[in-house]
Amino acid sequence: MLQMRETRSLRNPRAGSSLVLSDITARASALAAFDNHEQIWLGQDTERGLTAIVAIHDTSLGPALGGTRVWPHHSFDAALTDALRLSRGMTLKSAVAGMPFGGGKAVIIADSKTDKTPALLEAYAEMLLALNGQYFTGEDVGLTLADADFLRERTPNVTGTTKGGSGNPSPVTAQGVFLGLKAAVAHRRGSDRLEGIRVAVQGLGSVGRALADKLHRERAKLIVADLDEARVRDAVKSLGATAATTDMVLSVDADVLAPCALGGLFTAETIPHIQAEIVAGAANNQLARHEDARLLMERGILYAPDYVINGGGLINVAAELAPGGYDRADAMARVARIPEVLADIFRRSDAERRPTNDIAQEIAAERLSASRR
Repeated sequence: MLQMRETRSLRNPRAGSSLVLSDITARASALAAFDNHEQIWLGQDTERGLTAIVAIHDTSLGPALGGTRVWPHHSFDAALTDALRLSRGMTLKSAVAGMPFGGGKAVIIADSKTDKTPALLEAYAEMLLALNGQYFTGEDVGLTLADADFLRERTPNVTGTTKGGSGNPSPVTAQGVFLGLKAAVAHRRGSDRLEGIRVAVQGLGSVGRALADKLHRERAKLIVADLDEARVRDAVKSLGATAATTDMVLSVDADVLAPCALGGLFTAETIPHIQAEIVAGAANNQLARHEDARLLMERGILYAPDYVINGGGLINVAAELAPGGYDRADAMARVARIPEVLADIFRRSDAERRPTNDIAQEIAAERLSASRR
């Protein structure tokens, strides 16, 4: 895989550009989610409507890699906190998956349906180019495959594109989550058969819907929820799913809860209402606090750490940056090992009577520590 020496230099934006880049690491350090990030960049372009944060958490393993989220956060600090939490999660995800990349994430503060213009994306491409190889990105919530292609035409540090890349990573993420969900069912029930298993899928975006399709083919009984009612109606019609509201899906009567939307779902307030015996889904940062995994364990709920089970997309786009170029067979073979990693985490959790995310974090910490020696 690619080995790159991370830098701290920046290229100047093109002549006449209205883009302004600022290092806001010191400001970010005051937030609880900071966790010793290496560098935080703010890109602003008032003429083209861009306010973007790129958070680089840890580059011990290699340059930062993580998607770009377009979301209309209610405040700048909320967006900054989101970027900090997500980039730290990418560090853990890459370390557990054995990828030679560090953790990074970008948040563009905008409504993807109304504010995401070609001019805004042009400004963001300039920002990515100016980072000079510190950060590689791709699609995420609010940033489509077409957007990634648009960016790739203007800067080389964009992955998961149809032009020069491996294409949409969402199906690969869904495949890893599907395999990981089966591993969780096997650990809890002794068999990974999904026929008749009730699975509540929260979020029917590109990953959530792909996961639902796979579960349907295995004859699981689906309960679905999404803010987009059209997506729910389609799943009900084509998959025979039962509809639930986004407010109630966390507490429905199901065997497995698969969160596939935004994070921060599981808190001291919501965990007591969960009826599922397994939580295994694609969403990032599912826990409001790291400690909340213990609450899940104490309730007898098996939790598949999000940055382990949803690592398929990262594995796939990271393969694009390998010295020999993208090898899909090798990437999918790596994704197929996600259940093995989860099975080991589940066994250790049972034996040591510790939350699964404590075990996963230890694995990541060991690999990061080894890389620094």
